[in-house]
Amino acid sequence: MSDWSFLTNHARALLYIAEDPDGRLRDIAAALDITDRRAYAIVADLTEAGYVVKQREGRRNRYSIRTHLPVRGTITTERTIGEVLDLLTDANQKEST
Repeated sequence: MSDWSFLTNHARALLYIAEDPDGRLRDIAAALDITDRRAYAIVADLTEAGYVVKQREGRRNRYSIRTHLPVRGTITTERTIGEVLDLLTDANQKEST
């Protein structure tokens, strides 16, 4: 059976950033099992689209998510990023308990 996921790497990166805004790109890459370069490209996409704001703090970056923005796509335009993240992080917390 092939290895696949319901969530794209972009969505998984948003979930990671929501849980660890101080996470490094290499941490995101390791968590998503992708290369550092791909993690950089995904965070750059999310930043360019306005979903993620990157703030420099010393030698590190801190990320924040603009939760009020609508989910990209035609089917889910009624939902905001924050609503989707709340749904997915609540599900993760329930599974781990």
